[in-house]
Amino acid sequence: MPDLTSKILEAVARPSYIPVKPKVLAKRLNITDAAGYAAFRQTIRALVRDGRLEVVGGSALRAADLYGSVVGTFRRTNSGMCFVRPTVPTADTGPDIRVREGKTLDASSGDEVLVKLSRKESRGGFSAGEVVRVMQRATRTFVGTYFERDGEAFVKIDGTQFAHSIGVGDPGAKGAKAQDKVVIEMLRFPAGEETRGEGVIAEVLGPLSQPGVDTLSVVRAFGLPEVFPEAVLAEARAQADAFRDDDLEGRTDFTGDCVVTIDPVDARDFDDAVSVTIDPVTQHYVLTVHIADVAHFARLGSALDGEARKRATSVYLPQKVIPMFPEVISNGLASLQEGKLRYVKTVQIELTPTLQKADVRFFNGAIRVRKRFAYEQVRDLLAGTDPGTPVTDEVRELVTRMAGLAVAMRKKRMKRGALELSMPEAVLEYDGDGRVSGAHFAVNDLSHQMVEEFMLVANEAVAENFAANKLNFLRRVHPAPKDEKLEAFAQFADVLGYPMQRATDRFELQRVLNATASRPERAAIHFSLLRSLKQASYSPVQDEHYALASTHYCHFTSPIRRYPDLSVHRQLDRWIRNGNAQGDLAELKQLGDHCSKMERRAEQAERELVKLKLLQYLATRVGEKLDAVITGVADYGFFAQAEQFPAEGLVHVSSLADDYYTYDEASQSLYGGRTKKRYRLGDRVRVQVARIDLPKRMLDLRLTPDQPEQAERPKKPKKRWD
Repeated sequence: MPDLTSKILEAVARPSYIPVKPKVLAKRLNITDAAGYAAFRQTIRALVRDGRLEVVGGSALRAADLYGSVVGTFRRTNSGMCFVRPTVPTADTGPDIRVREGKTLDASSGDEVLVKLSRKESRGGFSAGEVVRVMQRATRTFVGTYFERDGEAFVKIDGTQFAHSIGVGDPGAKGAKAQDKVVIEMLRFPAGEETRGEGVIAEVLGPLSQPGVDTLSVVRAFGLPEVFPEAVLAEARAQADAFRDDDLEGRTDFTGDCVVTIDPVDARDFDDAVSVTIDPVTQHYVLTVHIADVAHFARLGSALDGEARKRATSVYLPQKVIPMFPEVISNGLASLQEGKLRYVKTVQIELTPTLQKADVRFFNGAIRVRKRFAYEQVRDLLAGTDPGTPVTDEVRELVTRMAGLAVAMRKKRMKRGALELSMPEAVLEYDGDGRVSGAHFAVNDLSHQMVEEFMLVANEAVAENFAANKLNFLRRVHPAPKDEKLEAFAQFADVLGYPMQRATDRFELQRVLNATASRPERAAIHFSLLRSLKQASYSPVQDEHYALASTHYCHFTSPIRRYPDLSVHRQLDRWIRNGNAQGDLAELKQLGDHCSKMERRAEQAERELVKLKLLQYLATRVGEKLDAVITGVADYGFFAQAEQFPAEGLVHVSSLADDYYTYDEASQSLYGGRTKKRYRLGDRVRVQVARIDLPKRMLDLRLTPDQPEQAERPKKPKKRWD
């Protein structure tokens, strides 16, 4: 019971806590029933056994000595450094504990470990410690490349977390051939140089060059669920059989309204639809956002619901979607397809000409989408060119109104301090055989921003309603960053010629983001700020959404692909029907933790496969030249991001053969003592693809002889002395 474990540890870690007997502690935690107390006692025994609680005075409980009871999640970075992120950070641990090589036991990334602290956190540094026990494995399943050496069989695990190959028993096990991608079950984890690890081949995927093997490798590596249980599929089919498009009982009929969807051209499921009208009396905008009512088909506690909750999110991989719901639901019954009657949850927001909310209403509704647009069609329509699809005057006027409202809403959001980070998404291009033939950065124009603004205001309206009624609900929170993180970012920006008066002023931050949006140093600045911010997550605990400058925020607009949205839909449904929609805080906290974890897994899997496919493509183009921008500098070299192609690689200092270069941390540059050359963050360089290491996911670049001239950096304003 991980939630009960957290409750107990948080209670005994409070400064005001005095050791008490288990019965007293249970009472303080509101555990009164027999079943709950039995689970409580079982959890207490496990915590004492694991060294996280101590029994003192015969029967009283207290937190174990800090220097032997810090529990957290272990991770090994690509550079080989190891850290543990405490489950409950303290003033002594800080956000991360550094663990030196040789002090990690056999922990691997994602494992829950027990750490003994050897040094408290110092200002600007890390606390230090050593792993004394691996509490729980994140996984025992890994993907790698099979090979044989001296009559023995090994697998080189993908990535950099294991320095050595893993022995897998008899050569040719399960018919594996040299260079095949395989899935192994780890029997004994490697522990430094002494224990190299042992595994057994569970599945042979085939050679990486075979179509689909790269995708399958990532799916297996991240443990993504592909197949739906038969009971779930049967329930989805039963819902399809029972659906009647003439049954509008208990629903507001919006089927006569002019409603449109705007999505990617290759989208298969449609969560949201929008209508914008102007009240003829008040001249107020009336923004109506309709969201697919998945909750109608996936009842709480059903097989459909149980599987969706376990998955928590759809996973969008290149050329493959692993949906949260079976396609009968996600691409059929719930999807807001053009011309078909669909059930929706509706938010209707009346906005004054100055965009103040005059009224907000919620409905269980039904719609019939008038027109389905792709982003590119809306862009052409707004530009006055042929969108390539028939458009009625009514729809054309609607899209124009939507654009005008969205632009005004975006300006208002920026004025309140929302941050606009420019982190372009990689889009892969394919040939007729489905192989990567190129890549580019995704466009984020007004057609995308229209949808974004309307979804943001709908999410905010639902959250504000719940908060005003003092309801517990699953929020989307993004806590404010620590001041020292923003101070460090301000120093970094200053080095690049963008001084800030106050590092903690969000308007100053946005000024720097705007100033660099079209500059070579954009990637360095925007990514640096992103790393300074905390990670957004799901939680019922009230907190702001820092990046959006929103006090109350939740995810409501994508229930087909996100379980938190489905949770909010169910709560809104109860509120619409009877006003009784209080959420259970403990249950919501557990759900938020699970959904946050699954969201991170999905994002990591997508990034991993995009990177792998890009590297596979570049492996056929060794020697190709790319214009790039320096995005990171270290003593071992610098990283460069291609300007027109979404790939980043390392120019190692050893390849800079014309001089001996030293690292200057203050200016974030490499400096040649004889040639006086300097390679700085944000500098434009021309590079060529030198080497690809697919198993390690690494791209090595080399500078070409024909380097571009560097643009002038912005001059720092002179200080004014009053």
